[in-house]
Amino acid sequence: MSVTYHDTKPEGMELLCCERRLKTETKAYQDPVLCTDQALQSSLRLEDRYTISSSYFNCLQKELKPYMRKIVATWMWEVCEEERCQQDVFPLAINCLDRFLSLVKIRKSQLQLVGAVCLFLASKVRQTRCISAVKLCGYTDNSVTLEELLNWELLLLSRLKWDVSAVTPNDFIEPILQKLPLVSGFKVVRNHAETFIALCSIDFNFSMYPPSMVAAASIGAAVQGLLWLDKQWSSQKELLTRLHQILGIEMDCLRHCLEQVEEMVSSNLSSTSGAQVVPSAMKDSNKLMNIADFESTKPPTPTDLQDVHF
Repeated sequence: MSVTYHDTKPEGMELLCCERRLKTETKAYQDPVLCTDQALQSSLRLEDRYTISSSYFNCLQKELKPYMRKIVATWMWEVCEEERCQQDVFPLAINCLDRFLSLVKIRKSQLQLVGAVCLFLASKVRQTRCISAVKLCGYTDNSVTLEELLNWELLLLSRLKWDVSAVTPNDFIEPILQKLPLVSGFKVVRNHAETFIALCSIDFNFSMYPPSMVAAASIGAAVQGLLWLDKQWSSQKELLTRLHQILGIEMDCLRHCLEQVEEMVSSNLSSTSGAQVVPSAMKDSNKLMNIADFESTKPPTPTDLQDVHF
């Protein structure tokens, strides 16, 4: 008995995917379903599953220090800038990094290796084009071999139980913006909020906040920083009230997180004499720092940040 397969589909049925081609890759248009109340509530229910509950520096990682994580996180962001990754890649990579470090004890010489693996996995999940494994090894100044990268990828996946598609703050940006009464400037607020979220990802203090709170605080800071508060809200309380209505976050917690975001941004700006702290795309990938071996004392600055406008 033979079976013949016909390369046809029933009349009236077509598989369509509306896409736009960017300079770096092909990306689908925003799905309006992802901004519905049902999708938002689903993300709110899942977010606690991907949030670490305590500092692993105190209970597990004896060799690692918070400033070491900051150095590696900034290096990961610089790689994302160099590779022109989608904005979702970096927060997801940091989430995988924190969750893995809360489960597995490592040496400080292995921290950059774990960071590279997290970038590798996050780019696979959030992009159509993943970061090349060979290029990632090159970004570490070849202190990480291709074999190590692939072996540790399996280790990380097994310890996270293959659950790497985590809820991140970026997942809440569009649903929140759709429900805020912004007359214009959606793109500007979104860009600033994404930058603030990336800065929060670098700062370990924000790792134990729910992603929705980080997203709401970043959007609030973006709106206030753009001086739109007086135009569309009579006070900060009115803005926080609206964010509370959208996400159900307690007002005091949201206000505290917003103040921390603003303080962090102000601190970063003042530390670079008023320049905005966002790692720029590096001109020479061979100059990416090799951070396999950390000094025993904390350096005066966490890394060689460069200036670039939002």
